[in-house]
Amino acid sequence: MSGHPAGHVRMVAWVHGHVQGVGFRWWTRSRALELGLTGYAANKPDGRVHVVAEGPEPACQALLGALRGGRTPGTVDLVVDSIEPARGGLSGFVER
Repeated sequence: MSGHPAGHVRMVAWVHGHVQGVGFRWWTRSRALELGLTGYAANKPDGRVHVVAEGPEPACQALLGALRGGRTPGTVDLVVDSIEPARGGLSGFVER
């Protein structure tokens, strides 16, 4: 069995839209830290931002809701997400 706290999950989101060069990763990091999540937000060459966050499922869902909430920097056209078992190995929340 894994050593992760009960109820912890990994939320993976691919954010499509005008989300690079607009402070989106910084904004995502701020929301994630407020929610007590670990993980990262990374720019991808195709223009998407890849967000990986681990923590309690309600907090992960709250971050997902924020990504879709219309108050992000830039313009989010689509968020493709999945919720997976927590894997650990993340500390803090970083921009990559």
